[in-house]
Order: sequence, then C-alpha cells, then structure tokens
Amino acid sequence: MTIPRHIGIIMDGNGRWAESRRLQRALGHKQGAEAFRTLAYYCRDIGMDYLTVYAFSTENWKRDKSEVSAILRILEDYLIEAIEKMAREGLRMRILGDTAPLSERLRKLIAEAHAIADTYTGFTANLCVNYGGRDEILRAAKKSSETGKTFEDCLDTTGLPDPELIIRPGGEQRLSNFLLWQSAYSELYFTNTLWPDFTPKDLDKAIKWYNERDRRFGGR
Repeated sequence: MTIPRHIGIIMDGNGRWAESRRLQRALGHKQGAEAFRTLAYYCRDIGMDYLTVYAFSTENWKRDKSEVSAILRILEDYLIEAIEKMAREGLRMRILGDTAPLSERLRKLIAEAHAIADTYTGFTANLCVNYGGRDEILRAAKKSSETGKTFEDCLDTTGLPDPELIIRPGGEQRLSNFLLWQSAYSELYFTNTLWPDFTPKDLDKAIKWYNERDRRFGGR
C-alpha cells in the first residue's frame, strides 16, 4: 500500500463529541488533542513525511470566548510538551497561519518549537493556527509583491509538497477554508467519525481508499 507523503486533516467534531456525552466543549477539544497526539506518532511510524491539521481557523475567533481560551490553552500545553520531547522522539512541530494575533507566550513557544525543528530532519506535524486559506493567499500575494519572491515561496506551506489526501472527520463535506491553494488535486475523504474517536485504524481505512483512487491530474 502506498503511504501518501503528506496528509491534511480537518479536525472536526470535538464540540459535538463532548455535547453528546453531556460534557463541556473544552473537554472535547482536550480529547481531540489526544487523538492528534496518537495519530501524529502513528503517521511518523508508518513512514509519512508530513501531517497538517486544522487546529484553529481565522473564523474560530467568533466562538464563545471561553471555548477559544480553552483551545488556545490546550495548544500552549501541547507546545510545551512538544518542545520537551520532539527532538528525542523524532517528531518536528511547526505552526502555520498568522501568529500575530496570538499571545506573546504562544508566539514565544512557537518560535522555540520552530528553532528546535530547524536543527534536524524527519517527520513533521504542522498545526494550522489562526489559519484560513483565503487569508493565506492574500498574505502570500502581498508578501510576493513586496519582496519579489514567487507566490508559492510566500505561502505558509513553502517547502512542503501539496497534500495528496485531505481527510475530514465529523460528517461535514467541505474544505472550510483549509489549504485552498494546496488542495487543487488532493483526494478528499469524508467520514462521520467525530475527530476525538478517529484512530489509526480510521487512518488506515482512508489510506486504503486513497490507494483505490485513479489520480490523473487532468490527464486521461
């Protein structure tokens, strides 16, 4: 079975997972972070190069302030853990998106994680935080016009191959502003499984489906 080099995942369903169990939505996001941790190590172990997940969109600021605070607090805790472990465990961590509106503490943790990631090569997990595909395209176009760099060199994903497969758990069937430029020829896989319940077996099923696709890229 061919393992894609790069898979993107829209981590959808955390809040609904919690509500279905009469729990606070924040607990759903915490469980979703555990699902991400498990899957990231699994992706590393099966030989993937890149995993990019949609953690917090530019539109998510519209949610209840307590939920937003909970998501960002979970991200902060995860980055602290990653900084301690990632070099030792062979998992590089990068944050994609506009980090300017984030707290100074979060920005410092992101910078520290990136500095460590720059010191070695290997599997990379990318978290899209305050990310939106349209926003990324606008920022890249502005930067390209100001610097003379190519448009793709100004994207958040510069240096990464486009994702061959994008997975959306949670039952919805749309991209929701995720990797709009990069997903032009991605295979799109949708499942009703809520993200906190998404396991390596679910990923295996998605990869098996991907292997059955006929990828022609506009040809015959």
